[in-house]
Amino acid sequence: MTIPPAGLDPVFFERYRAMSSRDSRFDGQFITGVHSTGIYCRPSCPAATPKPANVSFYLTSAAAHEAGLRACKRCLPDAVPGSPDWDIRDDLAARAMRLISDGTVEREGVPGLARRLGYSERHLTRVLVNELGAGPLALARAHRAQTARVLLASTDVPITEVAFAAGFGSVRQFNDTIAVVYERTPTELRRARPARAQPRAQPLGVGGVGEAGFGVGDGTGLDLLLPARAPFDGVGVLRFLAARGLAGLEQATDARYARTLRLPHGPATMELTLSGTAAAPAVACRARLASLADLAPLVSRVRRLLDLDADSRAIDLALGRDPQLVAGIAATPGMRVPGSVDPEETLFRALIGQQVSVASARTALTRLAAALGDDVYPGAGDSGSDTTTGTSATSATTGTSQSPFIHDPTAAPLTRLFPTAQRIVTEGRGVLRGPAARIDAIIGVAEALCSGDLVLSYGQTREDLESRLTALAGIGPWTAGYVALRVLGSPDILLTSDLALLQGAERLGLPAEARQLARHGAAWAPWRSYAGMHLWRAAGAAATPRTATPPGPDSLNR
Repeated sequence: MTIPPAGLDPVFFERYRAMSSRDSRFDGQFITGVHSTGIYCRPSCPAATPKPANVSFYLTSAAAHEAGLRACKRCLPDAVPGSPDWDIRDDLAARAMRLISDGTVEREGVPGLARRLGYSERHLTRVLVNELGAGPLALARAHRAQTARVLLASTDVPITEVAFAAGFGSVRQFNDTIAVVYERTPTELRRARPARAQPRAQPLGVGGVGEAGFGVGDGTGLDLLLPARAPFDGVGVLRFLAARGLAGLEQATDARYARTLRLPHGPATMELTLSGTAAAPAVACRARLASLADLAPLVSRVRRLLDLDADSRAIDLALGRDPQLVAGIAATPGMRVPGSVDPEETLFRALIGQQVSVASARTALTRLAAALGDDVYPGAGDSGSDTTTGTSATSATTGTSQSPFIHDPTAAPLTRLFPTAQRIVTEGRGVLRGPAARIDAIIGVAEALCSGDLVLSYGQTREDLESRLTALAGIGPWTAGYVALRVLGSPDILLTSDLALLQGAERLGLPAEARQLARHGAAWAPWRSYAGMHLWRAAGAAATPRTATPPGPDSLNR
């Protein structure tokens, strides 16, 4: 351990060492502000190392903006994985950041953000300024600037439309913000993109529905590249999702995952493809959105779904201190905890999967989606044209039915959205099968969601989410813990009552009894969720656990 010089703050010293070594592992975890040049950079920026007296470190780009700094043109400090702190931490600042990244301020303003978090605007602002160096408006402004940069670099969408799609209230506000943050005009940002990133318009045909079942004339298509923090077990997380894929709603292979989803301004379809290298992994995201205003929520939810921001090296290092986990970590570095793109959908999928196998749950959920799910785009098949952009778009011939998504002739077309709580309340009893008590519990949850008695949000604390769920009939601690694991990305949940997890523990020479495993697993904190994924994989399910907790009102297959 290196001891910092006398009088130098230890945190500053560690960050300065990381910056001096240009260590990319810290990209996104903090920002380097260089006051002598007036810019802020990612820690791995190749520029000459500044003197300590000229440096400040910030947790957010908004704090750097507030200090009068602009983004480095060389290293693009916002084009990196996000900070893992917002999932690790469960405090007010972290929960606010999760909601801000999902676009809550753009949709509901600061009053809506404060209301969702349960605090006054004044208190929320005070906490964020004290802990993150910027208030909610400044944080949202920085997020809008990043969204705008992505649109300018990834699409040929007219610049005026980019302004409003990113959440700016006027073109003037958009131009002023881009000038302050990037010291360029929007036009200059678009012209400066690398040649390989130049998008090109590609019509995908007129009329009909493509091979993936996507209405080719609906919405706006775009291609994005989302960086992940290395190491990244992308295959493992896609296999987890594939084992639970619902026909008509999802398609998946070891390398790709496509699905429909609801976003705040309308439906969307996306395809995710593993990309990049082992040292710099990434996920290529091709999406079509009903509204470009949903770009920020889409990116936020994809990152959460694949757990792209997890600090894998730190997690693997901590769990690797347990001899029973060493071999699994060496074989599968960078294991992720799959997240959720829709909290309500995740809850219903968990409830409907109770006490049945994964295959049976998939059958029941597919039947429910087919019966009660809305069409992704009503009227798909009407004449129209597409303006999808991106270098990796699949070429098409005008007049043919094409799709930018997975070309698997055996896969069911992507045509349906997961049913809403309202449809389940009004029509669910005619579709759901199984014990009456379980159906009552599912309908009861749907009614609570419709009435507002139950609210699921990325901005909740784990304690609040679990207590709200367990207060409802038919939901016990295991189900609540599993939903918190998937929806909030909580890193420290060990579901010791899960039969498959106990079987995996036994295979690794760990205690196979719930209480004993809980005691042993205390040493894995704060990464017990990731340890649980290793135990599930050790149970022989290739990261797709197939057995449930012992039979009871709270048992389910994931």
